[in-house]
Amino acid sequence: MLQKQFRQRIGLSENEEVTFNKLEDILIKTATTIPFENLCVIHATTKNITKQNLVDKILIQNEGGLCYELNSILYYFLLENEFDVSLIRGVIYDNNAQDWGPMGKTHIAILLKYDGAIYLVDTGFGGNLPLKPVPITGETIQSFNGEFRVIKQDTPHGNFLLQLKLKYKDADWKTGYAFDSNYIVQHISELNKIQETIIEHPQSPFNKRSLATKLQYDGSITLTENSLTIWKNGDETKESLPPHSFKQLYIKHFQ
Repeated sequence: MLQKQFRQRIGLSENEEVTFNKLEDILIKTATTIPFENLCVIHATTKNITKQNLVDKILIQNEGGLCYELNSILYYFLLENEFDVSLIRGVIYDNNAQDWGPMGKTHIAILLKYDGAIYLVDTGFGGNLPLKPVPITGETIQSFNGEFRVIKQDTPHGNFLLQLKLKYKDADWKTGYAFDSNYIVQHISELNKIQETIIEHPQSPFNKRSLATKLQYDGSITLTENSLTIWKNGDETKESLPPHSFKQLYIKHFQ
């Protein structure tokens, strides 16, 4: 059931074989069809994180989600296609404050083992998505939205860093988050504690106002309660919004 519905959601043929070389296409399709959004948190309609609840939310009701939802549904899809994958936890780095995020290990991503190598896979990092598996060797990968690498560096929050240089936006490398390659999520139920932190933490960026964003082939689109921002081929257009226009614009741009 998940196989068929995930393929339908992202526009992947029902009969297409999912190989390692196809993962770039799958990550691009996922990033451009399933939005990163917090609407269930804002509307207090969150449910426990289970495989079935993720299927219902993202694949049947055609909603988006936050990192622990988006990467979990992709994890199950990859697992069913016989990839060796694990969910890991990370800590986001705040480049404006030049400090680690206050909520601890609340970012969820995927580690994938293939042909003797280990890769980071992430479809839940807002507009900062590496659209290819990123080897944890320090090698730079390039996709249409920028450059990405994973470097080995010991921090208080793990032994690796995801670094990125977004096209048109970053002149230099910046840190996305730290993660511990040895700190594997053992059961999906662990993510309920992360969801609880996202909902309740006073410094959570996701419990205060509605947000939706997704990549497009020529840029990205981000909608908040106050503004609509569209990046297209390096040009930014930002429009201030009248009150109560979020729902209408969400339906137009994200559904």
